[in-house]
Amino acid sequence: MTRVTETRNDMERNGFDRLTERLARYLAGRSSRRGALARLGGWAASVPLFPLLPVWRGDARAADAPAAPSAAPSPFAAKAQAKDDTKCDYWRYCAIDGNLCTTCGGGVHSCPPGTHPSPTSWIGTCFNPQDRRSYLIAYRDCCGQDACNEQNCLGTDGDLPTYRPQANNDIIWCFGTGSLLYNCSTAAIVGTAE
Repeated sequence: MTRVTETRNDMERNGFDRLTERLARYLAGRSSRRGALARLGGWAASVPLFPLLPVWRGDARAADAPAAPSAAPSPFAAKAQAKDDTKCDYWRYCAIDGNLCTTCGGGVHSCPPGTHPSPTSWIGTCFNPQDRRSYLIAYRDCCGQDACNEQNCLGTDGDLPTYRPQANNDIIWCFGTGSLLYNCSTAAIVGTAE
């Protein structure tokens, strides 16, 4: 009677059940609970690192527009000059907001004596009329003394609202320097935008 029952049970099993059983036995024979927990722990530990991966933060409008390397991409770029870095229409100042360090005793990329550069900056993309290329510019505030008020400029190319701080020029970026006194802003080239 037991042989008849065993045969009937074998007949009732279909191919899918046999395949599933073989796969389960194969996995059970080649893995352990500790190994599975170690892999699960590795994944759980790496998930918080995903926000640290680099993210392209370009303007969506710039991605939709076709790039024309020889045409000025904005009204500021159309009238920008590359000779006098003490004027507001100097090509690097397309997204600056504040006093120019070049008129306060500093340089385009250096703070005046007695001030300290902020550890953070906002980023702009400016068009150089001399070589007809666009560059990434890091605008960094110089802090530690009162504003020199020599030449105050406002460039709004690519300026975004405050909830997008990496491209907002209205924030005083002096936090982290030991003094929140704003003096002037620099405009250092970070790289090409192409």
